This record gives sequence, C-alpha cells and structure tokens, in this order.
Amino acid sequence: MLMVAWTAVNRVTTGGKELGPEQRITPFEAFRAITADAARQNFEEDRKGTLETGKAADLVVLSDDPPAIDPMKLRDIQILETIRDGQSIYSANG
Repeated sequence: MLMVAWTAVNRVTTGGKELGPEQRITPFEAFRAITADAARQNFEEDRKGTLETGKAADLVVLSDDPPAIDPMKLRDIQILETIRDGQSIYSANG
C-alpha cells in the first residue's frame, strides 16, 4: 500500500516520467484513501478505517510520518509493527 500511496502522490512512472502531475494528491489524501475511504467503500466504516473507540484495532507503525517527509521517499517508509485486533502480529525487531 505504500507504493500505491507513493504513486498517487508523485505521479511518476517507473521510468521517471511525470504522468498527469495535475492529478497528484497529498500524502494525507493518499493515506486517507487506503484507510478511511477504503473502509467506507466496503461499507465497513462503522468497524474500521479510523482510530475510534469500538472499532477494530488494526494498524501499522511506520518509520516516518508520511505528510512530514519528502513525497518521493514515501515508498521507502519501513513498517515497524503491524497490529491486528489489538495484538502485535509483526515486529521489525523480531
């Protein structure tokens, strides 16, 4: 999903060519699209997509803050931990 966000934000082909730069979205919009908006499209917004009491505690801990870094580095963000139903199921530290 990080590559999907990178592509939507940067609109650059694998060859380095800009592709529809007027269609770029912000990192915030990209991450909302793969979280809250995706849950809404699947009619699951009452159970997932945002951090709220009573919703599934499914989330990832990232190495960087997507809106705060160079957009070209979004695809280089590392996943440090994955949490599903409130339980850690992956940790980069073992």
